[in-house]
Amino acid sequence: MAKAKTMRKVEKRAPAARRTKRTGSSRKAASRRRVGAPRSKPKVGLRKQTFVASHLNPDAFEGGLRSYAKYRDLGIAAATKGLARAHVIRMIPPCDPAVVSKRHFHDVEFQMIYVLKGWIKGEYDGAGVLTMREGSCWLQPPKIKHTVLDYSDDCELLEIILPADFETVELQT
Repeated sequence: MAKAKTMRKVEKRAPAARRTKRTGSSRKAASRRRVGAPRSKPKVGLRKQTFVASHLNPDAFEGGLRSYAKYRDLGIAAATKGLARAHVIRMIPPCDPAVVSKRHFHDVEFQMIYVLKGWIKGEYDGAGVLTMREGSCWLQPPKIKHTVLDYSDDCELLEIILPADFETVELQT
């Protein structure tokens, strides 16, 4: 019922050409003004996506990019036809700095990490050394050079990356 009222309000509004300019209007009001407005450009190149759901299965974790971690694929890469990848990363204890502390970057368009459990410590160009704890989230810009320094025995991360397939480049130190 609330939607119908909102739609009627939008329909009763004066045409865009006759509206007076407002300053400081809310985001909600701005979105109402766009309802029904024709798009200037059609969306091009969108990949058909399919519905996918992934439920926790402790046996679903397997090897992957890093030897010190196991990955649980969430099915996003297949559902988006390679547009994005999402996985849960379970770090393998104990942390061995000789193995994990290799400077590298990922050739991605987008990379977001969220700490589900425990903590992870890393060094990021331009940001320095940071310890991310349960509930922490960060964005790693494309090709940012970084190093994993340490992590807790119970560390689990959610990572979302675009595109699904990407290259990791290990740097010589």
